[in-house]
Amino acid sequence: MKYLLRVCGDCARYSLSRECPECGKKTGYAHSAPFSLEDRYGACRRKLKQEQGLI
Repeated sequence: MKYLLRVCGDCARYSLSRECPECGKKTGYAHSAPFSLEDRYGACRRKLKQEQGLI
């Protein structure tokens, strides 16, 4: 029951279905990924963000 709540990326409306009832596009999980101090992919993720100019 943890991952029932979903959110639309375009209109930011929350729903329980895989499609947004407002705009009809796909929804994603509303919960963030679990946090871990032993982040195996952290260096790769930071490098990718730096290459994209987000950092």
